[in-house]
Amino acid sequence: MNSGHVPRVLLAGDRSSSGKTTIVAGLLSALRSRGLRVQPFKVAMDYIDPSYHSWITGRPCRNLDGYLMPERTVNEVYSHAADDADVSVIEGVRGLYEGYEGDLGSTAQIAKILKAPVIFVVDARSITRSAAALVKGYMDFDPLVNIKGVILNKVGSERHARKAREEIERYAGVEVVGIIPRDESMHLAMRHLGLVPMLEGEARHDGFVQRLDRIREIVEEGLDIDRILDIAAQAEPLEAPEPDLYRRNEQGLGLKIGVALDEAFNFYYRDNLELMEFAGAQVVPFSPVHDKELPQVDGLYIGGGYPELYAAELSRNSSMLASIKRAHERGLPIYAECGGLMYLAREIDWDGERHDMVGLVPGSVRKGQIRVVSYVSGTLSRDCLLGPAGSRLLGHEFHHSELVMDERELVEYAITLDRGTGIRSSLDGVVENNMLASYSHLHAASYRGFPSNFLLTCTRAK
Repeated sequence: MNSGHVPRVLLAGDRSSSGKTTIVAGLLSALRSRGLRVQPFKVAMDYIDPSYHSWITGRPCRNLDGYLMPERTVNEVYSHAADDADVSVIEGVRGLYEGYEGDLGSTAQIAKILKAPVIFVVDARSITRSAAALVKGYMDFDPLVNIKGVILNKVGSERHARKAREEIERYAGVEVVGIIPRDESMHLAMRHLGLVPMLEGEARHDGFVQRLDRIREIVEEGLDIDRILDIAAQAEPLEAPEPDLYRRNEQGLGLKIGVALDEAFNFYYRDNLELMEFAGAQVVPFSPVHDKELPQVDGLYIGGGYPELYAAELSRNSSMLASIKRAHERGLPIYAECGGLMYLAREIDWDGERHDMVGLVPGSVRKGQIRVVSYVSGTLSRDCLLGPAGSRLLGHEFHHSELVMDERELVEYAITLDRGTGIRSSLDGVVENNMLASYSHLHAASYRGFPSNFLLTCTRAK
């Protein structure tokens, strides 16, 4: 099927705590149980929700962000991923209309760009007739957003469900396509940056997979899945754009790029890795927790994750720490984002426990006073593996840690931010020789210099 004709539906919430993530997980699982090829998407630059979507569907979840990506690129990312799917399911972010500035970066913006019918998830705890006013208000706020159905979540009783349904269908004129009861089984494990990532939950939390099975059962019982598929099939066809982001080339031909991938490091966008492969490079996963040394690679990419929770295991694996340090001394290009920055620091000091890390970044990582979740924008202040000085960057940061350094140490930074926190004083990207470690996360669709400049550095260093 042409990707522009693939049925699609977007699930949005009235607020961040509406429960849409759990409902989407159950819906994806229910659709998969019908034998459908389901392509998941997530609005905004989240890593954790997509880890569930990917595991459930067996297809990499793709992020869509109207602030970081031009409209044409949103369409291209969607078209590329939805190719050969039977249905696409898009999970929104925060409340339907929350964005960076006005519509920009909101779930509503993505719904309009992709002409996707919206299923609106309402936290109906303790409201019945008021739910109708809420739904009607959201529908009237922007008539270009095509709200085609409502799911009532956290419903207390059959009487509660009946009254809320009747009022919504009478006053808002939209059908209720699902009722999800209040049930503790609908909660997943949380921590300081949100849900526990799928890879970690599967490895460390007893009963984690069984809980996902229970969520599927509740969602299958509560949702009219056939009606949701009917709504998805009503989506207006999209015209597939000509390839711009996903163009094959030979820039990375013959390169092997080591990617840290395990329960401690798993925050990656599939597009970043796929574009390395499109350039002819081979992605070689390795585990800083379990492997004793680096594989034979021409470059190293250490993404985000939760190294603070695995600090003891990472520190005990001294042969891996030494292997990375030796690779840096040989000039191996190393790009580290957030969790990778923490791992490359001298130590992680978290909740009173101190553990030695690689030691390439001067300073100690500790728990910060606030959780930092923000878009970032800035400029490369010097040539580095991300590109030449003067290049403009757009990305985001997502962390609850801070890097503490001795003011007397001479540290070079490659990134000057005009929006965002960075490491300190709007500076980010500690750089030394062929290493760059930053709090900023980059997506290849928002900064076209990655991974191309990184691969170029790896070729030169080979």
